[in-house]
Amino acid sequence: MLDVRSVAGQVFVLQLALAVLLVVAAVLALVFQAQGATVREARQRSIVGAETFAHAPGTLTAMKSAHPTALLQPQAESARKHSGLGLNTVTPVVDTGHHVVGRVSAGIRPAKADERIAGQLPLLLGSAAGALLLAVAGTALVNRRLRRQTHGLDPAAMYRMYDHHHAVLHAVREGVLIVSSDGRLLLANDEARRLLELPADAEENRRPIADLGLEPRLSALLTSGREATDEVHLSGDRLLAVNVRPTAPYGGPAGSAVTLRDTTELRALTGRAAVAQERLRLIHDAGLRIGTTLDVGRTAAELADVAVPRFADVVTVELLEPVLRGDEPESGTTADLRRMAVRGVPQESAIYQVGDVIRFVPGTPMAASLESRRPVLVDDLRRSDTWRRQDLEGTQRVLDARIRSLIAVPLQARGVVLGLANFWRSDHADDFEEEDLSFAEELTARAAISIDNARRYTREHTTAVTLQRSLLPQTLPEQSALEVAHRYLPAQAGVGGDWFDVIPLPGARVALVVGDVVGHGLHAAATMGRLRTAVHNFSALDLPPDELLSHLDELVSHIDTDEARAASREAGGRGEGVEETVRQGTGSDTDRARPDAGRTGITGATCLYAIYEPVAGRVTLARAGHPGPAVVHPDGAVTFPEVPVSPPLGLGGSVPVETAELTLPQGSRLVLYTNGLVEDRDRDIGTGLDQLRTVLATGADRTPEQTCAAVLDAMLSEHPSDDVALLVARTHLLGPSRVAEWEVSSDPAAVAPVRAACLRTLESWGLEALEFTTELILSELITNAIRYGAQPIRVRLLHDRALICEVSDGTSASPHLRRAATTDEGGRGLFLVAQFAQRWGTRYTPGGKVIWTEQSLDEGRPGRGPDAADDVLDQWDDVPAL
Repeated sequence: MLDVRSVAGQVFVLQLALAVLLVVAAVLALVFQAQGATVREARQRSIVGAETFAHAPGTLTAMKSAHPTALLQPQAESARKHSGLGLNTVTPVVDTGHHVVGRVSAGIRPAKADERIAGQLPLLLGSAAGALLLAVAGTALVNRRLRRQTHGLDPAAMYRMYDHHHAVLHAVREGVLIVSSDGRLLLANDEARRLLELPADAEENRRPIADLGLEPRLSALLTSGREATDEVHLSGDRLLAVNVRPTAPYGGPAGSAVTLRDTTELRALTGRAAVAQERLRLIHDAGLRIGTTLDVGRTAAELADVAVPRFADVVTVELLEPVLRGDEPESGTTADLRRMAVRGVPQESAIYQVGDVIRFVPGTPMAASLESRRPVLVDDLRRSDTWRRQDLEGTQRVLDARIRSLIAVPLQARGVVLGLANFWRSDHADDFEEEDLSFAEELTARAAISIDNARRYTREHTTAVTLQRSLLPQTLPEQSALEVAHRYLPAQAGVGGDWFDVIPLPGARVALVVGDVVGHGLHAAATMGRLRTAVHNFSALDLPPDELLSHLDELVSHIDTDEARAASREAGGRGEGVEETVRQGTGSDTDRARPDAGRTGITGATCLYAIYEPVAGRVTLARAGHPGPAVVHPDGAVTFPEVPVSPPLGLGGSVPVETAELTLPQGSRLVLYTNGLVEDRDRDIGTGLDQLRTVLATGADRTPEQTCAAVLDAMLSEHPSDDVALLVARTHLLGPSRVAEWEVSSDPAAVAPVRAACLRTLESWGLEALEFTTELILSELITNAIRYGAQPIRVRLLHDRALICEVSDGTSASPHLRRAATTDEGGRGLFLVAQFAQRWGTRYTPGGKVIWTEQSLDEGRPGRGPDAADDVLDQWDDVPAL
């Protein structure tokens, strides 16, 4: 406080000196005042005493007596002693005739007056000391507050601060106001005076805000005391951004600090910024909403959905015809376009509706845009004659709908024009301007990339679908053992590797196959075709299901190894250890089915192979990593038989494949499927199997076609994540009346009785026309079995879609067709069998082998009968004529 370098210290010292001087002056003034008052009092008292004595009764008489002194002296001495006054004041004594007969004198004694003054000094000095203390204390409090407010600044700093604040206050380009809590203007800088057009005396007279002539809303805000941030208010022809903050929290008196910023000049810029910001958001939304699918038409519709109404009131999109097929179009104004989307108006009110083919007339804005590959603007369609060339009546309807402005933008990506997007605005919005062209071009460019991606996908998808359809069965083969229906549905992502097949086998048997290759696209479809071909080849060998899957597993392993090596060589690496990589996989079926992303092999394929034998109604099944079948019995009961599971194809290694055998009554339905039917991302396989059981159990009398339809309707979502193959087969039995069997002894003499019994059976079946060829075939096969085979030897005839002859024995040695030399006595029997039978072959059983033949039931088939036999035998000169 005593630091004289600060404003507070200097003020304190000055106030203290002034207080001391004031106290001293006051004391001196009081002393002189007391002394004068005492003298005046004594004088007045002496006058009073003299007057009183002069006019006292008897004074006049004593004065007129002969001895006045003798009479008056005692009384005067007594009065002087009692009053302590000398007789310095003279008062005349007058008689009735106004003659002075004497004088009375009363004086003042100075010592007495000084004594009275000295008696008042302690009070004066005490009062002066108290006043001095109060003055010092008050000065200290005042200066303490002053020090706090000035932060101990010296006068020079205070001066500089004041000048700086004053300069800043009036130099800033924002208006500043200080408003008191009662709504009066305390301070306004020059910018505030200019913006609000304040009168010159507004600040000096502390005029109320309400009297300044401001806009009511602005005046109410300034006097409300509430906080505000960038509130826009009108003041005259200006648009002001107003900020209001209370001053009390910052040490000032209650009131408000107000800043004003003129936004009139920024209004247009702000509007353009808002438009730019909205368009940035639109471009962002377009990136999210356009191209959500790989469908060309849907992508075109998404472009229209995004642009309406945020950029245009109406949008139409047309694509060149080749784009819809996935082909790369050729540019040209005469090319046909197909309308894919109309948004903003009902389709029926548009000139062209979705699906219509359009060819734009040369010279129209659309044709000009396609030809120049640049956007074309028509700011006022009412004044455009070229636009109306396309369709006078239709364009008039557009004008009647109050459409006024157009931007035609070509959809082009990677240098290829894919179509055209047209943006239209009505008179409810501003017409298109030149600056809108760049935005429309950018928006359509983003959509064009998505459309081109969809086009490329369409091309690949079409190729894949074509390949897959060509690899899947086009028609099911004719057979009588099973009534079969099938379904194949590709996943949303495209074609995949699910497949099925129905393969007729010798002996009226039928093989049912369902397989799955992990993945989608061309590779999965091609892989599926390779596996299906391999299964057909192995089926031609008439292998049992376990052996067939073992061979298929080995084939897939070799393919994986070869492709992995090829991929390694292409990558510049070495092929060591590829076999180790390919044959890894010891976890669950699902883990082992996961394809290696770094290879192009087919590891991950699964398969279920079943053979149905209609004579006994027996089904033999084996599966490699594939879901097991479902069986619907004639009474409607649904079961999922246990079929031993082997690892997926290519991962089996040394694990043997096991089979299961089922005996199904006639009319049972065998349901084979891929995992896409019973599981997806939202449903586990257990839940899927329960749903499948429920669907199958609700229709015991359904046909296979009806079963397929019901299962797919109940099990599949609108957009399945995996493809689905479904095969439903209803079993039929070959009745006893169509089956004939005989046991044959090892004696050659037993051939004739069996042959005769077979001929009688053919007669009962009405197949007399086949007796000669059948007799020849059976004679050769039975003779070979007796000569080269072992017991048991059996003969069986099956009357199915063909006549099937089977001769089985207990050896595994298989006969081979060969051309006999001219010197050979034998070796021509199988050649005759091959000539007279439609098909023939050998299949192996656990107890030996079966040699079978098939003959067509068509009696008029050429090349069959005795004449044909003569022609065949004539080929050998050494064979005598029959």
